[in-house]
Amino acid sequence: MSNIAGKAYAMNVITPIRWYTAWLNKLIFWVALQRPATLKGLITLSLIHYARWVIIGRDQFPHVHPSQPRETLKYSYMLFFSNFNGSWDQYVDSFTFAIPSGLDMFWKWNVRYSKSVSLTPFHKYIRYNQLDTLHYYNAYPLATSNDVKSARIVKAKLLDFDSATRDASDDDFAKQYRTLLRDLQHDLGDMYPTPIVSMSAYQVERRQRWHEGQLDGSKH
Repeated sequence: MSNIAGKAYAMNVITPIRWYTAWLNKLIFWVALQRPATLKGLITLSLIHYARWVIIGRDQFPHVHPSQPRETLKYSYMLFFSNFNGSWDQYVDSFTFAIPSGLDMFWKWNVRYSKSVSLTPFHKYIRYNQLDTLHYYNAYPLATSNDVKSARIVKAKLLDFDSATRDASDDDFAKQYRTLLRDLQHDLGDMYPTPIVSMSAYQVERRQRWHEGQLDGSKH
Protein backbone atom coordinates (compact mmCIF):
# COMPACT_ATOMS: atom_id res chain seq x y z
CA MET A 1 0.00 0.00 0.00
CA SER A 2 1.69 3.16 -1.21
CA ASN A 3 0.32 5.43 1.52
CA ILE A 4 1.99 3.45 4.31
CA ALA A 5 5.63 3.32 5.41
CA GLY A 6 6.08 1.21 8.52
CA LYS A 7 3.70 2.36 11.22
CA ALA A 8 3.05 5.72 9.56
CA TYR A 9 0.38 6.65 7.03
CA ALA A 10 0.75 9.59 4.63
CA MET A 11 -2.43 11.43 3.71
CA ASN A 12 -2.65 13.94 0.87
CA VAL A 13 -6.01 15.59 0.23
CA ILE A 14 -6.47 18.33 -2.36
CA THR A 15 -9.82 20.08 -2.50
CA PRO A 16 -11.07 22.80 -4.86
CA ILE A 17 -11.87 26.24 -3.50
CA ARG A 18 -13.33 29.14 -5.45
CA TRP A 19 -10.45 31.47 -6.26
CA TYR A 20 -12.32 34.54 -5.02
CA THR A 21 -12.82 33.00 -1.55
CA ALA A 22 -9.29 31.60 -1.18
CA TRP A 23 -8.22 34.77 0.62
CA LEU A 24 -10.77 33.99 3.35
CA ASN A 25 -9.07 30.66 4.03
CA LYS A 26 -5.68 32.35 4.17
CA LEU A 27 -7.08 34.78 6.72
CA ILE A 28 -8.53 31.89 8.78
CA PHE A 29 -5.15 30.12 8.76
CA TRP A 30 -3.39 33.31 9.84
CA VAL A 31 -5.81 33.83 12.74
CA ALA A 32 -5.40 30.18 13.81
CA LEU A 33 -1.62 30.59 13.89
CA GLN A 34 -1.94 33.71 16.04
CA ARG A 35 -4.21 31.87 18.47
CA PRO A 36 -2.72 28.36 18.97
CA ALA A 37 -5.39 27.59 21.57
CA THR A 38 -7.84 27.14 18.69
CA LEU A 39 -5.76 24.12 17.57
CA LYS A 40 -5.36 22.58 21.02
CA GLY A 41 -7.51 19.59 20.14
CA LEU A 42 -5.32 18.90 17.12
CA ILE A 43 -1.99 19.44 18.88
CA THR A 44 -2.89 17.01 21.66
CA LEU A 45 -3.54 14.11 19.25
CA SER A 46 -0.47 11.98 19.92
CA LEU A 47 -0.91 9.87 16.79
CA ILE A 48 -0.01 12.80 14.49
CA HIS A 49 3.53 13.21 13.21
CA TYR A 50 2.74 16.24 11.06
CA ALA A 51 -0.20 18.14 9.61
CA ARG A 52 -0.39 21.17 7.34
CA TRP A 53 -2.85 23.06 5.15
CA VAL A 54 -1.67 25.06 2.11
CA ILE A 55 -3.59 27.21 -0.36
CA ILE A 56 -2.43 26.84 -3.98
CA GLY A 57 -3.63 29.57 -6.32
CA ARG A 58 -5.08 28.59 -9.68
CA ASP A 59 -2.04 30.18 -11.37
CA GLN A 60 0.56 28.77 -8.91
CA PHE A 61 0.87 25.19 -10.10
CA PRO A 62 4.38 24.50 -11.50
CA HIS A 63 5.05 24.76 -15.21
CA VAL A 64 8.10 22.53 -15.49
CA HIS A 65 8.77 22.56 -19.24
CA PRO A 66 7.89 24.77 -22.26
CA SER A 67 6.22 21.77 -23.91
CA GLN A 68 3.80 21.42 -21.00
CA PRO A 69 0.42 22.85 -21.98
CA ARG A 70 -0.70 25.87 -20.01
CA GLU A 71 -3.64 25.17 -17.73
CA THR A 72 -6.63 27.40 -17.27
CA LEU A 73 -8.02 26.40 -13.89
CA LYS A 74 -11.42 27.42 -12.61
CA TYR A 75 -10.54 26.85 -8.95
CA SER A 76 -7.72 27.40 -6.52
CA TYR A 77 -6.96 24.39 -4.34
CA MET A 78 -6.33 23.62 -0.70
CA LEU A 79 -3.75 20.92 -0.03
CA PHE A 80 -3.88 19.09 3.28
CA PHE A 81 -1.08 16.66 4.03
CA SER A 82 -0.34 14.76 7.18
CA ASN A 83 1.60 11.78 8.57
CA PHE A 84 0.04 9.77 11.38
CA ASN A 85 -0.08 6.41 13.15
CA GLY A 86 -3.02 4.05 13.06
CA SER A 87 -5.66 3.41 10.45
CA TRP A 88 -7.27 5.88 8.06
CA ASP A 89 -10.60 5.69 9.89
CA GLN A 90 -9.01 6.21 13.32
CA TYR A 91 -7.26 9.35 12.11
CA VAL A 92 -10.22 10.94 10.34
CA ASP A 93 -12.52 10.13 13.26
CA SER A 94 -10.01 11.56 15.74
CA PHE A 95 -9.90 14.78 13.75
CA THR A 96 -13.67 15.00 13.82
CA PHE A 97 -13.91 14.41 17.56
CA ALA A 98 -10.94 16.67 18.44
CA ILE A 99 -11.66 19.81 16.38
CA PRO A 100 -14.99 19.51 14.54
CA SER A 101 -15.49 23.29 14.49
CA GLY A 102 -11.89 23.76 13.38
CA LEU A 103 -12.32 21.38 10.45
CA ASP A 104 -15.48 23.17 9.42
CA MET A 105 -13.64 26.50 9.69
CA PHE A 106 -10.68 25.34 7.58
CA TRP A 107 -12.75 23.61 4.87
CA LYS A 108 -15.76 25.93 5.03
CA TRP A 109 -15.21 27.54 1.63
CA ASN A 110 -14.16 24.37 -0.18
CA VAL A 111 -16.44 23.16 -2.95
CA ARG A 112 -19.03 20.62 -1.77
CA TYR A 113 -17.61 20.34 1.73
CA SER A 114 -20.08 18.33 3.79
CA LYS A 115 -19.01 19.40 7.32
CA SER A 116 -17.16 17.05 9.67
CA VAL A 117 -20.31 15.81 11.41
CA SER A 118 -21.86 13.42 10.55
CA LEU A 119 -18.94 11.10 9.88
CA THR A 120 -20.09 9.26 6.76
CA PRO A 121 -20.37 12.29 4.43
CA PHE A 122 -17.05 13.62 5.79
CA HIS A 123 -15.37 10.26 5.14
CA LYS A 124 -16.70 10.26 1.58
CA TYR A 125 -15.46 13.81 1.00
CA ILE A 126 -11.93 13.00 2.18
CA ARG A 127 -11.75 9.71 0.26
CA TYR A 128 -12.98 11.33 -2.94
CA ASN A 129 -10.34 14.07 -2.80
CA GLN A 130 -7.43 12.02 -1.44
CA LEU A 131 -4.42 11.34 -3.67
CA ASP A 132 -2.34 8.21 -3.18
CA THR A 133 1.23 8.77 -2.01
CA LEU A 134 3.38 7.14 -4.68
CA HIS A 135 6.67 7.54 -2.82
CA TYR A 136 6.86 7.66 0.96
CA TYR A 137 10.08 7.44 2.98
CA ASN A 138 10.05 6.94 6.72
CA ALA A 139 13.35 7.19 8.60
CA TYR A 140 11.97 5.19 11.56
CA PRO A 141 9.40 2.80 10.07
CA LEU A 142 8.80 0.84 13.29
CA ALA A 143 8.47 3.96 15.47
CA THR A 144 5.26 5.79 16.27
CA SER A 145 5.22 9.51 17.01
CA ASN A 146 5.17 8.64 20.73
CA ASP A 147 8.21 6.39 20.25
CA VAL A 148 10.12 9.29 18.71
CA LYS A 149 9.13 11.61 21.55
CA SER A 150 10.18 8.99 24.11
CA ALA A 151 13.53 8.51 22.37
CA ARG A 152 14.27 12.21 22.68
CA ILE A 153 13.41 12.12 26.39
CA VAL A 154 15.61 9.06 26.97
CA LYS A 155 18.54 10.64 25.12
CA ALA A 156 18.33 13.90 27.09
CA LYS A 157 18.10 12.13 30.45
CA LEU A 158 20.95 9.76 29.59
CA LEU A 159 23.20 12.70 28.73
CA ASP A 160 22.28 14.39 32.02
CA PHE A 161 22.87 11.14 33.90
CA ASP A 162 26.29 10.72 32.29
CA SER A 163 27.33 14.22 33.31
CA ALA A 164 26.02 13.84 36.86
CA THR A 165 27.65 10.45 37.59
CA ARG A 166 31.11 10.72 36.05
CA ASP A 167 32.76 11.12 39.44
CA ALA A 168 30.08 9.40 41.52
CA SER A 169 30.84 6.57 43.92
CA ASP A 170 29.52 3.09 43.21
CA ASP A 171 26.69 3.47 45.70
CA ASP A 172 25.72 6.92 44.45
CA PHE A 173 25.88 5.72 40.82
CA ALA A 174 23.58 2.79 41.61
CA LYS A 175 21.15 5.07 43.43
CA GLN A 176 20.96 7.57 40.56
CA TYR A 177 20.71 4.75 38.04
CA ARG A 178 17.66 3.31 39.78
CA THR A 179 16.16 6.80 39.88
CA LEU A 180 16.81 7.15 36.15
CA LEU A 181 15.07 3.86 35.37
CA ARG A 182 12.10 4.83 37.50
CA ASP A 183 11.79 8.19 35.71
CA LEU A 184 12.07 6.56 32.27
CA GLN A 185 9.80 3.57 32.82
CA HIS A 186 7.10 5.04 30.57
CA ASP A 187 9.58 5.84 27.79
CA LEU A 188 11.43 2.52 27.53
CA GLY A 189 10.11 -0.25 25.33
CA ASP A 190 10.66 -2.34 22.23
CA MET A 191 9.30 -1.29 18.86
CA TYR A 192 7.47 -4.14 17.17
CA PRO A 193 5.67 -4.27 13.81
CA THR A 194 1.92 -3.72 13.81
CA PRO A 195 -0.60 -5.22 11.37
CA ILE A 196 -0.31 -2.14 9.11
CA VAL A 197 3.48 -2.35 8.65
CA SER A 198 4.14 -2.28 4.92
CA MET A 199 6.74 -3.80 2.64
CA SER A 200 8.88 -0.69 3.14
CA ALA A 201 9.54 -1.72 6.74
CA TYR A 202 10.39 -5.23 5.57
CA GLN A 203 12.87 -3.84 3.05
CA VAL A 204 14.54 -1.71 5.75
CA GLU A 205 15.04 -4.82 7.88
CA ARG A 206 16.23 -6.84 4.87
CA ARG A 207 18.82 -4.22 3.88
CA GLN A 208 20.08 -4.12 7.47
CA ARG A 209 20.54 -7.90 7.46
CA TRP A 210 22.34 -7.69 4.11
CA HIS A 211 24.75 -5.07 5.45
CA GLU A 212 25.46 -7.27 8.45
CA GLY A 213 26.31 -10.19 6.16
CA GLN A 214 23.30 -12.24 7.23
CA LEU A 215 21.66 -12.21 3.81
CA ASP A 216 23.00 -13.26 0.44
CA GLY A 217 22.82 -10.20 -1.78
CA SER A 218 22.23 -12.34 -4.85
CA LYS A 219 18.89 -13.58 -3.52
CA HIS A 220 15.72 -11.57 -4.02
